[in-house]
Amino acid sequence: MARIAFILLCHKNPEAIVQQAQQLTAAGDYIAIHFDASAPAAHFATIRTALADNPNVVFAKRRVRCGWGAWSLVQATINTVEAAVDAFPRASHFYMVSGDCMPIKSAGYAHHFLDQHDCDFIESFDFFESDWIKTGFKEERLIYRHFFNERTQSRRFYGSFQLQRKLGLTRKVPADMQIMIGSQWWCLRRRTIEMMLEFIRTRRDVMRFFRTTWIPDETFFQTLTRHLVPGREIESRTLTFLMFSDYGMPVTFYNDHHSLLLGQDGLFARKISAEAHDLKAQLGDLYASERMDFTISNEGRNLFKFLTGRGRIGRRFAPRFWENDTSLGRHRELLIIACKKWHVAKRLIEAIQHHTNIPAVEYLFNEEDTLLPDLGGIETTQQKRGRHRRAMLRLLFDHYESDRLVICLDTSSLDLMYDFHADRATVRLLDIECRFDDDYLIGHARRVGLAGEQTNDATLSRLLPTIRHDMIYERDAIRDAGFTHTSMMRETAGTDENAAALAAFLSVNADVARTLAETPHLFVD
Repeated sequence: MARIAFILLCHKNPEAIVQQAQQLTAAGDYIAIHFDASAPAAHFATIRTALADNPNVVFAKRRVRCGWGAWSLVQATINTVEAAVDAFPRASHFYMVSGDCMPIKSAGYAHHFLDQHDCDFIESFDFFESDWIKTGFKEERLIYRHFFNERTQSRRFYGSFQLQRKLGLTRKVPADMQIMIGSQWWCLRRRTIEMMLEFIRTRRDVMRFFRTTWIPDETFFQTLTRHLVPGREIESRTLTFLMFSDYGMPVTFYNDHHSLLLGQDGLFARKISAEAHDLKAQLGDLYASERMDFTISNEGRNLFKFLTGRGRIGRRFAPRFWENDTSLGRHRELLIIACKKWHVAKRLIEAIQHHTNIPAVEYLFNEEDTLLPDLGGIETTQQKRGRHRRAMLRLLFDHYESDRLVICLDTSSLDLMYDFHADRATVRLLDIECRFDDDYLIGHARRVGLAGEQTNDATLSRLLPTIRHDMIYERDAIRDAGFTHTSMMRETAGTDENAAALAAFLSVNADVARTLAETPHLFVD
């Protein structure tokens, strides 16, 4: 049976640290604590006194003053790991946590999970080939020496960097090391930790290199693990559920996130608000419980992206430089069906192809697997189609040898509608208004990853009004745009009204339009 030694680096809230240590050791696990040497001595004394009688708690023998992005964080971790290895010979796994981390599964579940997965859990992506670093320094983290803390000694940090760059004082990565990068919240097996400590004692050249890299807690353990352990024994992910905002800041969880956190595919979560007392108490009790029946929905990240993205949708008013002289052609006619329920538009497309000679294509800019002819490679990915949208449509016009073409767009694709309506071609729009009951909205949430098959009813009940409001917003935005040559079909309208809309949209006679309006099961979900 797995036994976990938690490696806790912390610097504040001594009462919360004591509570966290008691909760994590209540089920028989261990914890090794490093309390920042720059924190008040009285706070550290409070922690030591409160946990003095707990045999499953040990403290790092040497405390370090830690600074963000500095080697001190790695040194503090090493000191704490050494204390844990010596004090807890029965520990099978070593799990890195902070004071803001809390369990989202029971200890029994965590132990069983680790027993079933004989591997190390640590993000480890190639430093140079991956896009893990989004902005700022990349190779500069490694090839220059960083002696100062960027946050507390900013002038010296950047002055030293500029001087080294001016003088060309770069260095090489240790020849036998492939530098990796990833989250610092890892869970490693005992044999991996022991190999790592032996490596630290013997490879002074590697230690000298990492001591002057920038943000080494994102590269040191990740590189050593990949260097020492076969790739088949590494799962490149963290068991700690965490998310970041658009600004690179960690997302904070509060009392009302309890159900969401339990449904995520992880053993711990970060970062729990210090004010979320109820959530911390619930999660602490959970770890010591015997509960094993966790339903994994794993919709957290998609749900966060959806909810925070609302209201930030921009509109691109100016064409990209490569589109300036690109037009569909003044003599051509693009017919756009805008419909949120894709199956409704696809049934109408099928009917149009059957009863008219107008070529039609389904959701080519919204769906990866849309059936398309060979157009020389531009059609192969959704990303390429969107990037070269007008060129894509010109090729389709040419392929079908027609000056008329019907396409489908999701109602969220307002930027595409603006773009096409700005073209010199004639553009007509058919807006199809459908009803959205709760069953459809739930299915939609699952299709787009906002919910999973196991998402609980409470989460869905809070999510559905938001999704419904967004769909209404998209529909209103299309109408507010004031596009010319716009027609509307409604699920609630009669055949005559919808036939009139189709006649105007397709420029077909009344009989054909009525046949299309009477397409069997057109609006059935």
